[in-house]
Amino acid sequence: MRRFLALALVVACVAGPRWAAGADDLLEPEQAFQLSARPLDPNAIEVRFRIAAGYYMYRAKFKFAVAGADATLGAPEFPRGLIKQDEFFGEVETYRKQVAIRVPVTGGAEQFRLEVTSQGCADIGVCYPPLTQRADIRRAAFSTGGTATAAPAVEPGASARAAPPSGGREVRNGPAIVGDEARFEQAFAAGNLVLTLAIFFGAGILLAFTPCVLPMVPILSGIIAGEGRAGARAHAFALSAAYVLGMAATYTVIGVLAALGGSLLSATLQNAWVLGAFALVFVALALSMFGFYDLQLPAALHAKASAASARLKGGRLGAVALMGALSAAIVSPCVAAPLAGALLYISQTRDVALGGGALFALALGMGVPLMAVGVAEGALLPRSGHWMRAVKQFFGVLLLGVAVWVVSPVIPAVAQMLAWAALLIVSAVYLHALDPLPAEASGYARLWKGIGVIALLAGAALVVGALAGARDPLQPLAGFRAAANATGGSADVRFEPVRTLGELETRLAQTNRPVMLDFYADWCVSCKEMARFTFADPNVRSTLANMTLLQADVTANSSEDQQLLKRFRLFGPPGIIFFDAAGREIPGLRVIGFQPAERFLETLARARQP
Repeated sequence: MRRFLALALVVACVAGPRWAAGADDLLEPEQAFQLSARPLDPNAIEVRFRIAAGYYMYRAKFKFAVAGADATLGAPEFPRGLIKQDEFFGEVETYRKQVAIRVPVTGGAEQFRLEVTSQGCADIGVCYPPLTQRADIRRAAFSTGGTATAAPAVEPGASARAAPPSGGREVRNGPAIVGDEARFEQAFAAGNLVLTLAIFFGAGILLAFTPCVLPMVPILSGIIAGEGRAGARAHAFALSAAYVLGMAATYTVIGVLAALGGSLLSATLQNAWVLGAFALVFVALALSMFGFYDLQLPAALHAKASAASARLKGGRLGAVALMGALSAAIVSPCVAAPLAGALLYISQTRDVALGGGALFALALGMGVPLMAVGVAEGALLPRSGHWMRAVKQFFGVLLLGVAVWVVSPVIPAVAQMLAWAALLIVSAVYLHALDPLPAEASGYARLWKGIGVIALLAGAALVVGALAGARDPLQPLAGFRAAANATGGSADVRFEPVRTLGELETRLAQTNRPVMLDFYADWCVSCKEMARFTFADPNVRSTLANMTLLQADVTANSSEDQQLLKRFRLFGPPGIIFFDAAGREIPGLRVIGFQPAERFLETLARARQP
């Protein structure tokens, strides 16, 4: 376990400075100095720059202007900077990492375009020409904390001591990242390490109750029950801690690599071979719990492993940590707002230490409920006897359920339904659902038979629904209800697919209505949550009927899919982007992760505002 954590630490510490240095490959100016702007109140806006590591900006070079609107800017309020002895300008005040500037604004315009001119340099001695970046400000949105979009452009004819990497050309850049994840980016902006880690730790606890993390509960529970030492509370704690630390270390490394590389490794692992192999591991564990065989190493290896783990009193902490690592990489590929905020911070600043620490705190928070379940299980489960055998069989069924869950994204819907049906029906048989009960049967026997009958009926409904054409395991008989109601049309939300950036730009240019772009993948649990619980809401459906609905299916994770994600600086689904009738992204309205129908209706109302 110590070696595993040490390896993860080495990767983060060695890779971080290597990527952060950037001495050989200078960043383009709009990447080195990333602009965002947002209304603070009706009379002021905040202009913020994310400054990449190894770069700095001059305080005296900032200029602010309004283009074509009834708005007037006051004197900007600058924070205190760092004094630098510049070889060209002498003693100057500079900013590193980030700078937030308050700019007073007066006038009646609720929406205007802000032009910000700035200049910065790289530590290796190369300075960029003055750079003008533009941001669309919506003052009416100040109460929502929205962030404006920034459209960088290099002023024509600007002079410089050394040409920038972009050659002085105008650079087309996508809209700035805004939405729920911006709130977590602001945690980094505060600069308080303890506060940032605490915020992400708390967010991780909340994420532990989402469908992307819940499958880890039966995995850890099955491991603890399979150890056969359920009564040892300390042993259960050690196993839980090993699992969570393995999960957290892998979650952190994958997150850092994703932020620096632009895509999640988890998305690459969502294929039939990887998921199928992982599911077979759970099937093997489940069969051992049913008593078909005992999982153990060959005699020679078993002796060495036993000697090595003698200090751990027989625990298999290394194997459990490995299972936690695999679970983090394969079972939980969805992107939530806290994760997106941390990945964006790392990608923009190359601050691997703070960003990686936030990811580790997030993963530890996700692991707190897992450890609570593990310790409680170790304290409550029986030590031996007939009850322990029944408990192991119960967790064996749960592990089979996890196996079906894991392969669900890569098998046909009808196969999913039949797999769940088989699991329920066979479980019902073992619960004596089909066996007669004697008259003197105990209350427990009658209870288990009742549960078995329910499982039998649910399994039969899945079989009937699958044969009748249903493809939703949660509503196997919905087709019969629809036929009885005879509504004459489908209630499903209809999306128009877009596969490439070219198709998206063409479609945005053709529409004269607000546009919603949904990033979806078959393996994204939160995407299916949105489809089943949010898009299916009647009020949401009626509102979406007045919008152009586009969907980018990134299940295959092809090069075109990755280009679409990078265009909007998304690291994976779920993600929903809104555009106005002119094809421009609406600031402050990105939806990252699951959003319930009530809150999503508020988002749609803002998207439809003129």
